[in-house]
Amino acid sequence: MQLYLIRHAESENNARHPSLRVEDPPITELGHLQAGHLAAWLQTLPMDVLITSPVRRALQTTRYVRETTGQHVHVWANVFEEGGIYRGHGPEAIEGGPGLTRSEVLDHIAESAAQCTLDDVISSSGWWGSKPRESSEAAAARAREVVGRLTQTFRDGHVVVMIIHADLKRRLLVEMIGEDHNPQIFGKLRNVGITKLDYVNDRWQLDWFNSVSHLPAQLITGNE
Repeated sequence: MQLYLIRHAESENNARHPSLRVEDPPITELGHLQAGHLAAWLQTLPMDVLITSPVRRALQTTRYVRETTGQHVHVWANVFEEGGIYRGHGPEAIEGGPGLTRSEVLDHIAESAAQCTLDDVISSSGWWGSKPRESSEAAAARAREVVGRLTQTFRDGHVVVMIIHADLKRRLLVEMIGEDHNPQIFGKLRNVGITKLDYVNDRWQLDWFNSVSHLPAQLITGNE
């Protein structure tokens, strides 16, 4: 398996002060430009599977890829950003929001339901369901589940692209290559930055990390 882990395009939360964050922001005008460049680059890749998060900014990024490549989209409910959908800022912000409903997810990603497959748990009442903010421990366990799902679902020969989030991407890398138990070792992850791993002989190998060579210099963001 060749796996491409890609952070979503710049969101409004990325572009504003952390104290002004909202629970499920869209991407910015600059983010739309980033997503267009990402889609153009991915058009050159012999992709087998396209997976995305059910979070708005990831869906908006992925739509560019789907429209450019014609690739069917799989929306996995367990590849969201650490914390889930929650309101406010800082460690005391634990109130959960509902997340997008099943129909809203479809509206963001495609013109037709036939163009995508959603996990069954993405429901009409909102995929997050107003649960409290996810803990760090739960996020780490979820990352292990995602790695297990990847290795059980896709094996030799698959080229898999995942459009996800910075904190989850760090946790997946910890699980895959085992460099350090602290995900912050991977530093700042750029918007639409691409990290490639190969799964060979039941082991993950890091091929390249956080590349933004597909972007003009003026479109590079990701100071988090």
